[in-house]
Amino acid sequence: MNRKLLWGMLVVLLVTNIATLIVLNQNKNVRLNSSTAINKSEPAAVIGDNEIPYDEWIASLREDYGKAQLKKMINHEVVQQLAKKHDIDISEKVIAREMSLLTTTQGVMTDKTLSRKEKKWRKDILYRYQLEALLTSDVQIPEEKVRTYYNKYRNQYDFKSSIQLSHIVVNDLKTAEKIRDKLKDGAQFDLLAEKYSIDKDTKHDGGYLGFFVDASPSIPASYLTVAEDMKERTYSEPIRRADGVAIIFLHRKLPSIAFTYQEIKPYVERELAMDELDQSPSAASLWNELKVEWVYDN
Repeated sequence: MNRKLLWGMLVVLLVTNIATLIVLNQNKNVRLNSSTAINKSEPAAVIGDNEIPYDEWIASLREDYGKAQLKKMINHEVVQQLAKKHDIDISEKVIAREMSLLTTTQGVMTDKTLSRKEKKWRKDILYRYQLEALLTSDVQIPEEKVRTYYNKYRNQYDFKSSIQLSHIVVNDLKTAEKIRDKLKDGAQFDLLAEKYSIDKDTKHDGGYLGFFVDASPSIPASYLTVAEDMKERTYSEPIRRADGVAIIFLHRKLPSIAFTYQEIKPYVERELAMDELDQSPSAASLWNELKVEWVYDN
């Protein structure tokens, strides 16, 4: 284990959702995340006449979460080094499928937010697949069992093309054309949806509908047809529907990703091997393969 991972670094976990990593430096200003920085000479919080000093807050975070977060970082480094040592490569196609699946669980994201999430997702996906490969390297699964399992569940390994939509529904074409003109002038789609849409289920969400693979009772089939010829982050011309006229906005268009048996076979084997091991994936057992030294040894 490279000691540079530990020297000069104080790792703490900021409680927001699960974790935000803070790396302390010699400057007074400390960055909490990509958009927030604070002065560590000032109190972290003021409650009435009382203050919570920055150092006290950091000490509490380090005590409660520092060990767990550092262990997580070491796990990632151990897996990365061993994967390189054993020439474990993860297919970019598999990574792309996982990224697409994760994207469909999200709402509307800015390019900046998407880029940040994709960077983290990629790191986590690589770690998970590399870890499984390392843990199952000595487990042999018969070809017949792999083939049988694949034939039964083959559809779950492919990703079907998906589109992410919002819409504005109004009573008549005149109103729809008015909204289209406002969009041409640079108005925000979500704000127009909140103001004009008659769809009570989505108007307060800026008209957001979600991701769709095939026709759904919640959207007209015409939405999918129109969206096929649209580019991402564009809006449509007015579309007639049974209860009025709509304009749709295409946020994302995710392409299909399909695998041959040979492409996905190694991953099916590892999945079955993990089932045989009957344990949750953990890098702890791999530490012995490298020289790991950390501040919690003593």
